[in-house]
Amino acid sequence: MNASGCLLAMALAVFGAAGSAQAADQEGPVRIKVQPFVTLPDNVRHPEGLASNPANREIYVGTFDARMPESARNNQLLRYSADGRLLAQKSFGPTPLTGIEFADGKLYILNFGASKLQRIDAAFTSATPVEDVAVFTALVPPTPLPRPVANPEGSKDIITFGSSGFPAPNGMVFDKARNLYVSDSFQGAIYRIERATSCAPSCAVVPISRDPLLATAGTLPFGANGLAFNADESLLYINNAGDGRLLRMPMPAGPLGIVAESVHGADGLMFHRGLMWIASNQADVVLGLDEKGRTVVRAGEFDGIGSDGAPRGLLFPASTVAQGDWMIVSNLALPLTPAEGDEWEEKVTRWNLVRFKLPAPAR
Repeated sequence: MNASGCLLAMALAVFGAAGSAQAADQEGPVRIKVQPFVTLPDNVRHPEGLASNPANREIYVGTFDARMPESARNNQLLRYSADGRLLAQKSFGPTPLTGIEFADGKLYILNFGASKLQRIDAAFTSATPVEDVAVFTALVPPTPLPRPVANPEGSKDIITFGSSGFPAPNGMVFDKARNLYVSDSFQGAIYRIERATSCAPSCAVVPISRDPLLATAGTLPFGANGLAFNADESLLYINNAGDGRLLRMPMPAGPLGIVAESVHGADGLMFHRGLMWIASNQADVVLGLDEKGRTVVRAGEFDGIGSDGAPRGLLFPASTVAQGDWMIVSNLALPLTPAEGDEWEEKVTRWNLVRFKLPAPAR
């Protein structure tokens, strides 16, 4: 067997077939098809954050319904059984939700509209109370310093960011000590909340990074987004959605570096089975990257709008969550431009979650 064939055999052994349609003489990312999983209740739209309970495999969904006027919004926190049956829903009305995480029997919620970290019992019903944990406020200054960009012919551009000081808590991840790390997409920041599962009512929100790489001047107006730790929590990985980058920060607060570029709309992020899983919302795909930034798995694509009004495949995927051998993905399907007729997201009338079978774990 030649060197190319050996490499291919190793790749298939590590990642499995998992629906791959690769030819026998081709090296490259494993490609995986997605399949339908859950259709959200009628008039519940824009599923964003996802989380799961590892004990019973229940799935939680938070929505990002930011329609105007605010009175039209119907933001919900949904709880599903492992096989996709709706068990409960809790109304959050006009305030959109972003990241959600499960920890110690509670569900932690980034209430984007209220600029708060909240929590609720994981076995919630419509009547379960919601507890405020922490409040995010305007930073001074409201943006990081300008970012210099070196051009290939020797000149330099300076990107100066603007912000009204509106906090935009978006992604979050717990470490093993139950400290919580949160991204701010508008103010270009990473926060740390020490002992977030036990600190209430006096939880301090401490910025640990205001690097210019956390802000964006891109068309997609969200900078720092999804967060994930590597296996030993020595590195914190960060998506910048507007810049299409995967970043990396040595812990506890080292300098940021760029791991991967051109990940269009790098949204939700998780580390699972040795790969960084990125919901690339502007490419309608979920990518599995190794820690050097190379894409080794590509899952899904946009296959149109079904007769039920829901996306087929992926359309503006926002978050992922692992459930056993499956990866579940939220189709945010959020129109971004004011123009009419230029986005498939405008055609969606029912919103959904899809899933795909995970490749075999790396050995």
